[in-house]
Amino acid sequence: MPKTSLDQLSINALRILAMDAVETAGAGDAGTAMALADLAYVLWLRHLHHNPRNPRWPNRDRFVLSAGHAAVLLYSLLHFTGYPLFLENLRQFRQWDSPTPGHPVYTPDLGIETTSGPPGQGFANAVGMAIARTHMALHFNRPGYPLFDHRIYVIVSELELQEGITHEAASLAGHLGLKGLICCCNATGVTREGPLANATTEDVAARFTAYGWNVRTLDGHDFDALDGAILAARQAQDRPQLLICRTHLAYGSPNKQDSPLAEGQPLGAEEVRVTRLALGWPDETAFAIPEEVQAHYQVAMSQGEQQEARWRELLTGYAKEYPAEWQQLQRRLAGKLPPDLEHALPNFVPESGPLATRTAADKALHALMPRLPELFGGAAGPLMETAGALDHALAFQKATPEGQYLWFGGREHAMGGILNGIALHGGLRVWGKTRLLLSDYLRPSLRLTAQMRLPLILVFTHDSIFGSEEGPALAPVEQLAGLRALPGITVLRPADANEAAAAVLLALQQPQPVALILSRQPLPVIEETSRLAPEGVAHGAYILREAPQERVDLLLIASGSEVALALEAQRLLTERHISARVISMPSWELFEAQSLFYRLSVFPPGVVKRLAIEAGLPLGWERYVGPQGAVLGIQRFGASAPGAVLQEHFGFTAERILERAIRLLAE
Repeated sequence: MPKTSLDQLSINALRILAMDAVETAGAGDAGTAMALADLAYVLWLRHLHHNPRNPRWPNRDRFVLSAGHAAVLLYSLLHFTGYPLFLENLRQFRQWDSPTPGHPVYTPDLGIETTSGPPGQGFANAVGMAIARTHMALHFNRPGYPLFDHRIYVIVSELELQEGITHEAASLAGHLGLKGLICCCNATGVTREGPLANATTEDVAARFTAYGWNVRTLDGHDFDALDGAILAARQAQDRPQLLICRTHLAYGSPNKQDSPLAEGQPLGAEEVRVTRLALGWPDETAFAIPEEVQAHYQVAMSQGEQQEARWRELLTGYAKEYPAEWQQLQRRLAGKLPPDLEHALPNFVPESGPLATRTAADKALHALMPRLPELFGGAAGPLMETAGALDHALAFQKATPEGQYLWFGGREHAMGGILNGIALHGGLRVWGKTRLLLSDYLRPSLRLTAQMRLPLILVFTHDSIFGSEEGPALAPVEQLAGLRALPGITVLRPADANEAAAAVLLALQQPQPVALILSRQPLPVIEETSRLAPEGVAHGAYILREAPQERVDLLLIASGSEVALALEAQRLLTERHISARVISMPSWELFEAQSLFYRLSVFPPGVVKRLAIEAGLPLGWERYVGPQGAVLGIQRFGASAPGAVLQEHFGFTAERILERAIRLLAE
């Protein structure tokens, strides 16, 4: 269908709203929104399957604006097509408590599929969504019942395609041959600093072709070319699609089109006025939109309702013909777990050890897999360094999309963004694994995981400097404190196999992200944890072994591998008639969520001599040891030596803990 005058007026309405909102706010990027207006209109009005009256429809197409600086474009589209985002919200662009912040923030009930802003994150999210869509389709689609056949659309900027995360994610997407993934690159050739050619001369099309993508370059302002390219990309069945759309920054602006001055800042009142004239806009009043434009866009509501109604009819037949699959699908889409999972967990006794907590956690996950077909994830980094039972599950590959294990290779940064996308899609319970040190590579993604409160299970192995002999460059010291500093993530560092198993179940039950910090080195299985760990871990901290006498002279507080050392130090203190209580504290966050009564029962205020023991940066422990306590931690980088030698040199032996406790009591 050829472009009409109403189409053009509706496209220009996106440009007008972008200019007005940014000008009113005094900040923002109208230029990019103006460049993308043609593409966005053709995509949303002619191709995108969505229902503004039900933004959570499971088979909707996903639209990700990875180029989050053009947020005003997304808000305008949502407003025009009937989502509960109003013109007044656009007037409040970038203002306090407005649903229209400077970059999109995950708000599924408004149709905002993810939080974007850090460059390339949205692109990686889209790859994750395509992986989830492929896996869900394989498990639930049946002949005549294509329950999951939606597409994933993502708009990226040229600068984003320079980011390492997009290189990693695009490479994996091509390797997996992800169909239904359609990326549109806004290629203006201009950045805020000047011409893009000042920073790169690479052939992006050739690079993506080498990754295994199908690539097409076109005029991003050619209505028919955009329509045809999106249709062809939508129909493609063999690989991900990249549409490189050549556009003009601030399209229509007489004095700032293609100028760096139009990137990331208002055009200025006079330039907005003359741009209105250049575009033939009929009204000089800010935010004034012709009624025929509003009515034209809102056709999307009736179309979306019809699309979802047809899908619901399909679902009714599916439920009758495949009742077991339908019951499982309902449960998974609701994010509910099967009952009585705790009965499937392994129980460990002292004779089971010594056992690395990463091995114990994998045994727990492996035991739960038959009851949790939605478990899906993978590892990044050297595989044998993080290997476990799940790593031998069937791999998710182009030929085996039913696989539950994803080989990320050396793509830690992309893994974080991709896992977020899988979780955002829905229907899967997502986990990912790498070394604790490499959590730094995931950190931009982890911040968004926490902000969006996605229920990811993040498994970090090699939890301390004692886990390897590789030297300070690979020995984690500050990472544990860094993870605890992220608001919204529950960090768990279990002391032994039983605490690890309890932590796995707890992580599955949490509605927000959980980081499991696990040892590479074998640890003894503590006798008491078989009985105490399930409840104790859930409380974040608990009395693992009470003081041998009624009086309590000292609290020994530890997490992870240091708990066993604290227990041995307690024995040595007892021989010297010092009565110490040992507290296992796997999670600060869970402990802080307990009642004041419980917290005081574990940390009696009358016991002021407290020694915290943890092989990491001591930052934060002062809140638990108080002014008369002390922390045995590590305030320098590690070293290369066998674990036992490192423990001796850094003071992490029962004898050295004894010495420090005696000094503390004497102070």
